[in-house]
Amino acid sequence: MNLLNKKKNVGMALIEILIGAAIISMGVLAISTSYTEYYKYALANQKNIEAAYLLEEGLEVVTFFRDTSWTNISNLSTTTTYYLIFSSAWATTTTAQYVDGVFLRSFNVSDVLRDGNDDIASSGTYDPNTKKVTFSTVYWQGHATTTKIMSVYITNL
Repeated sequence: MNLLNKKKNVGMALIEILIGAAIISMGVLAISTSYTEYYKYALANQKNIEAAYLLEEGLEVVTFFRDTSWTNISNLSTTTTYYLIFSSAWATTTTAQYVDGVFLRSFNVSDVLRDGNDDIASSGTYDPNTKKVTFSTVYWQGHATTTKIMSVYITNL
């Protein structure tokens, strides 16, 4: 009788070990799968952050143009797409400029109209001291294209 109980205990211990190993294996697999997914999203998010910083940098450059002279903004055509270039100083160009060989940053300038209450409106009186600047940053990630857009109003202070 004692020998029979030992065989049952050995058999139960083997089953417990197999179940424990299966549970641990599933936990390790779940953790590694989660880590892989988080890592993939972190890499994708890095490009989103870079694109956002490029938009912010573009805004700062256009603000610098405005601070230097309002004609830097007011003389830009409202029908042309512009790109920022930096050689010894910031400048605009109509030739596409890629940042880091990945990002294409551009901006357009449009006129602003004001209504009778002096609010910005879709129709009304032309305001020569305010321009709407729309920035766009495009980047390619694998086979997909992502575009981030930001619009701001620049005023002749």
